[in-house]
Amino acid sequence: MQDDIRDYRIPEEPYYRAVGEEVELYEAAYAVRMPMMLKGPTGCGKTRFVEYMAWKLDRPLITVACNEDMTASDLVGRYLLDADGTRWQDGPLTLAARHGAICYLDEVVEARQDTVVVIHPLTDNRRVLPLEKKGELVKAHADFQLVISYNPGYQSLMKDLKQSTKQRFGALDFGYPEAEVEREIVTHETGVDGDTAGKLVSVAERARNLKGHGLDEGISTRMLVHAGSLIQRGVPPLAACRMALVRPLTDDPDMRDALDAAVTTFF
Repeated sequence: MQDDIRDYRIPEEPYYRAVGEEVELYEAAYAVRMPMMLKGPTGCGKTRFVEYMAWKLDRPLITVACNEDMTASDLVGRYLLDADGTRWQDGPLTLAARHGAICYLDEVVEARQDTVVVIHPLTDNRRVLPLEKKGELVKAHADFQLVISYNPGYQSLMKDLKQSTKQRFGALDFGYPEAEVEREIVTHETGVDGDTAGKLVSVAERARNLKGHGLDEGISTRMLVHAGSLIQRGVPPLAACRMALVRPLTDDPDMRDALDAAVTTFF
């Protein structure tokens, strides 16, 4: 049944390494059901953090990967045709609101602004979701919370949240961890030894220094985990780094040479 959200529960504790007071702050926000906005670069751990908090709070987590083709109906629901006629199917936002799940809209700025505004009634004291096509007003479950995320580095005049949306949320800033913490994360997630993880982190730090000087984005923690996983599987470090760190990041020959040189320095 579509209303059964047991499959959305996080069965086991996800690994998340706190780097500040974000866990305690989020718990306080959830206690008062404050909608939350997570801001930070791609691959820095925002999604893993939400998964960890859903597990810690024992709440189902319904995640929506936002995109420019997503309509309001994709979020709230629509009528579908079947052998018996028409039936209503709740969208992920409605499902979460009805049953007290955490609804996580990932990279929300990718969605059209006329789609994003449907969340407004859920993010103030009303906590309701009008289903205009169905003629129903869904009152959010007491345990429901809305969480959104985006990468401020990709903001533009065409892709940014309106102030009328931003001011409805509390916000937490995320960034890449300090080197020692990131080394610990890579070691835990991939099984490589600490020395190899440290070299990967050093490569990432070199690349991040090039952001704005030829690179739009630095090497993320997620990319380091990919590289470490390849190395753990027996792929030579130079090949693993080129495949998981350098080639996905840029097509510019000069930047690739610079990054390849950094990899060679440490490996």
